[in-house]
Amino acid sequence: MREALIVWGGWSGHEPEQCAAIIRGMLEEDGFKVYVENTTEAFADPSIRDLSLIVPIFTMSKIEKEELSNLTAAVQGGVGLAGYHGGMGDAFREAVDYQFMVGGQWVAHPGNIIDYRVDITRPDDPVMAGIASFAYHSEQYYMHVDPSNEVLATTTFNGDHASWIDGVTMPVVWKRRHGEGRVFYSSLGHVASEFKVPEMSTILRRGMNWAAR
Repeated sequence: MREALIVWGGWSGHEPEQCAAIIRGMLEEDGFKVYVENTTEAFADPSIRDLSLIVPIFTMSKIEKEELSNLTAAVQGGVGLAGYHGGMGDAFREAVDYQFMVGGQWVAHPGNIIDYRVDITRPDDPVMAGIASFAYHSEQYYMHVDPSNEVLATTTFNGDHASWIDGVTMPVVWKRRHGEGRVFYSSLGHVASEFKVPEMSTILRRGMNWAAR
């Protein structure tokens, strides 16, 4: 049986506990044995190197050096890493080794909660199979991203809330490798209610399964 660890905490505005419960249900339905922790101390446990998947849901906050080194070593050794929105893409802002592993870092969401469009760039990828470009209502993440990411979906900014980024196309969903580990990220999912959007939840669910070894 594949085993997954969800570690939640950080900024409460992203409803990490509620979202962790939803993701736990998804993974259990897909045959995982799931462990849930609410402290970064979980990342320091040497046994995480035997897991199939780690899902961080920890917006902002800090991670200790030994916690981060054990987490990155686990992923480099083959453990999958998957997550979404600020829970993975805006965690541990001071930890550049973490950002290097994730492949990006949130820096802005101009206009806050707005209507925007998500465009599928790799409809041939199994994560995106049968999903067409779709409208979305949430924070439109502007991120600093690694050019080595394999981008599966993007969004284009219109400049209404920051004129100088008019026309910028930004990755929304990507896959990458970090050592032997697979890494998956989606910037969708500000609060728990967004899991009711089928495209959002399907993309994340498939991405977690792809990342898991």
